[in-house]
Amino acid sequence: MTGTAGAERWEADVAELWQRADRSRPAEVLDGMRVLWRRRGEQDADALAEWAGAHDFVGRESDAIPLYRRSLERGVAGRRRDEVVVQLASSLRAVGDPDAAIVVLDDHEVTEAMRPAAQAFRALALRDLGRAEEALTVALTALAPTLGQYRGAVARYAARR
Repeated sequence: MTGTAGAERWEADVAELWQRADRSRPAEVLDGMRVLWRRRGEQDADALAEWAGAHDFVGRESDAIPLYRRSLERGVAGRRRDEVVVQLASSLRAVGDPDAAIVVLDDHEVTEAMRPAAQAFRALALRDLGRAEEALTVALTALAPTLGQYRGAVARYAARR
């Protein structure tokens, strides 16, 4: 299978792997994703993103970080790019580098749909840096649009810091 059919099959296989992924069986997750990563090509941006995600999923954030970065360098796009940006920021924070997490979020804007997740990890990184007031502002500003009749009030309170 080549071309579109091959790409669709690969995406379906990736989705199936994630459907059955279990953190308590890290070797199974990594072995399964390794096969898919190599099938697509070890330098393919999408394959790198998924390979990084598998490492991240099983708690190997340090291994995931350079893979996420390579995926971005190779031009990962769309929904997967947004996920890579957020997951890279999360991994950097998890390994104790919240400054780098904020840089990633500043350097790689995500779509509107992924913005709340990016802002959640920004708030966590700011908190890690001892900037709790700023973290609260970021979190409340991201949350405000979901609050119906309280949207305006929360947005105003968040802006006041």
